[in-house]
Amino acid sequence: MNTESVVEFLGNVRLLQRLPSSSLKRIAQVVVLKRYERGDYVVREDEVVEGVYFLLQGQAQVLGSPGEENSSEFLLKRFDFFGRGIFGNVYSADVVAVSELTCFLLMSVHCGLLETKSICDSDKELDSRCLVERILCLDPLDLNVFRGFTLPNAPTFGKVFGGQLVGQALAAASNTVESMKIVHNLHSYFLLVGDLNIPIIYEVNRLRDGNNFATRRVDARQKGKTIFTLFASFQREQQGFIHQESTMPHVPAPETLVSRDEMLERRMTDPLLPRDYRNKVATENIAPWPIDIRFCEPNYSTEQTKSPPRLKYWFRAKGELSDDQALHRCVVAFASDLIFACISLNPHRRKGMSAAALSLDHSMWFHRPLRADDWLLFV
Repeated sequence: MNTESVVEFLGNVRLLQRLPSSSLKRIAQVVVLKRYERGDYVVREDEVVEGVYFLLQGQAQVLGSPGEENSSEFLLKRFDFFGRGIFGNVYSADVVAVSELTCFLLMSVHCGLLETKSICDSDKELDSRCLVERILCLDPLDLNVFRGFTLPNAPTFGKVFGGQLVGQALAAASNTVESMKIVHNLHSYFLLVGDLNIPIIYEVNRLRDGNNFATRRVDARQKGKTIFTLFASFQREQQGFIHQESTMPHVPAPETLVSRDEMLERRMTDPLLPRDYRNKVATENIAPWPIDIRFCEPNYSTEQTKSPPRLKYWFRAKGELSDDQALHRCVVAFASDLIFACISLNPHRRKGMSAAALSLDHSMWFHRPLRADDWLLFV
């Protein structure tokens, strides 16, 4: 079996369905294939067991069951597992193959991979992870309850950034879904302004868990009030039809464009811009964004200048992310709420105009795998 087939098999093992897909891939790379003839002992009572066994083909029987009427509960079949557990490396019963048996064995030295991790867990220390990954990290308070924070260096606009609520709520939902199911759409509603200075509690409601689909509702709360609600649907990855009528716009390569930070520097010093505007930009406390943005049509006009209602930019996370596809989709959800809200105002701008933008609802669809630390085009 190739690695993809092993990962697909492991994704059906109940013990492993709380793990991120990156953990399944690591387990698939280290498991050992073991074969047994009918009547062979796989493990013996009170002897050291090599690790955790996952049944691929055939059946095994746990001997010494408490009663004949319960013997069927101790018959192990495909996707069942046994071995190293709460009693350590010594198994408490004999396990015998009752047919030709094939198992995957995860050796004891690798059993640390079985530890349940949240979506932001990786092999790197928290402080060494990129900013957007740290923003999405949540503290698990209960099985379905998580706590998020607004970091001092996270993007804010006088309130909790809408993309932070979307990204953190999606991370909370993803932590309650088996790793082989990945979000394919979300719909969210902003109800109240979020307070930057207090934690956000995310309560996950498990609305549905099917063979191929799962549905979650997440309520974000502060001070006992719901400030944001997200509905997300998750699907086991399957091959489907592909068509796309839209064509990729002809835009400059991201490496040829200036970053948003460089663009702000130019706005401070460009003599063709009004002095008051340059002074305003220079005195604003602009936190570094965790997303690198390169505008395809750099616009150096001010809030008072009319321009077309369109926007194209390349974006990616600053820093390298793990391979967990759920994390990449949370990062894109976070980035999806940046900048675009004011674009419809462009043709209407005039001197002295005052306007405010806020998010009321936000929806997204994911059609294929992606990497949020590689360049993506936003149109």
